[in-house]
Amino acid sequence: MTTTAQPDELPAGPRTGAGRQIAYIMSRFPKLSETFVLYEMLAMAEQGFDVELYPLLRERTDLVHPEAIPLVARANFQPLVSVAIIGSHLHFLLRRPRAYVRALWALLRGTAGSTRFLLGALVFFPKIAHIARLMANRGVDHVHCHFASHPAAAGFVIHRLTGIPFSFTAHGTDLHVDRHMLREKVAEAAFVIAISEDNRRVILDECGDQWQAKVAVIHCGVDTSLFRKPASTTSTKFTILCVGRLLEVKGQIHLIEACRILAAGGLDFVCHLVGEGPDRDVLAARIREVGLGHRVRLAGSLARPQLLELLGTTDVLVAPSVPTRQGSREGIPVSLMEAMSMEVPVVASRISGIPELVDDGTSGLLVSPGDAEALAGAIGRLYEDPELRHRLGRAGRSKVVVEFDLSANAARLGELVAG
Repeated sequence: MTTTAQPDELPAGPRTGAGRQIAYIMSRFPKLSETFVLYEMLAMAEQGFDVELYPLLRERTDLVHPEAIPLVARANFQPLVSVAIIGSHLHFLLRRPRAYVRALWALLRGTAGSTRFLLGALVFFPKIAHIARLMANRGVDHVHCHFASHPAAAGFVIHRLTGIPFSFTAHGTDLHVDRHMLREKVAEAAFVIAISEDNRRVILDECGDQWQAKVAVIHCGVDTSLFRKPASTTSTKFTILCVGRLLEVKGQIHLIEACRILAAGGLDFVCHLVGEGPDRDVLAARIREVGLGHRVRLAGSLARPQLLELLGTTDVLVAPSVPTRQGSREGIPVSLMEAMSMEVPVVASRISGIPELVDDGTSGLLVSPGDAEALAGAIGRLYEDPELRHRLGRAGRSKVVVEFDLSANAARLGELVAG
């Protein structure tokens, strides 16, 4: 959906956030695969919040969602070091030396168990202190961070330096692999958002049940008014779609094997793998190896208008997520919500929070992670049974409208921010 907003404009409405400024921190922006952050910020602006962005890094990409363009223009990107950054450190050393030293010490102590996290903390701390001073000078009322890793650590430091309340949303790998400082972050946050009950349980198991009242479940959501079934479609061949970065945790390699099984069984179909990532060459090689070059296509990254068009001609969306050898797990893929909102039946792995979205046999089909045979069997069922596709598609949209609607869930977040 193309926006006509100017670089200094965001949609706003006279609701929960009127007169309040919320600052968002994320690892990178604009990141094509993290649409849930982009559209949540837009939804918060519609709640009346004055939304500001403070990305830790700028994502260099040629493809940007149209709605992100005005946000990129107004985002507060900062270098790793500058005269202004040095000045901000001197400011806190002179004005709040105890808070400065305690924040730095907590950050170093909390990340010392991981070389990667420690290096990240050392790299980001200079700009985080500067961002803290900017936020204090600009009257920011609340800081919300996406991901429990470095962004939440940034919120923690900003809170220590300025007293501005912060919160964070925990998603997937940031909980299942990267838990450095999680207890400290939860203890000092105003509230914590888990995108699933499964994630909430992980947080409480790690940090203690004394934080039950602080950790709320708010699902990522989609614009159900936009993601709707089109009036008509033009697809003539059974179409399988998988959307996500090309990574081990997304499980595309198992979908390729399922497609080999389906093709061997005589089914006529085409499969689109949408996304980019480090596993592209591995996946391309596997597609060639099994002779599926005419059936399975690496479509690259797509902006939302193109994705909507492709979803409109899709017969089944597959999310074959798997746990990785390093322990990474997905949360709940937004691609599932988008497809279900458009009444596209889905097949997904029974892992993490996915069963909270997909009721097996009611609003979609679930299979064991990494089981290509089961994946092929579920897709085959949908191939052979148009009525099942219709029934699951209708139920899927109902599920998303009730529990995963972007505006409704942003309103819940806005209420927490407003206190």
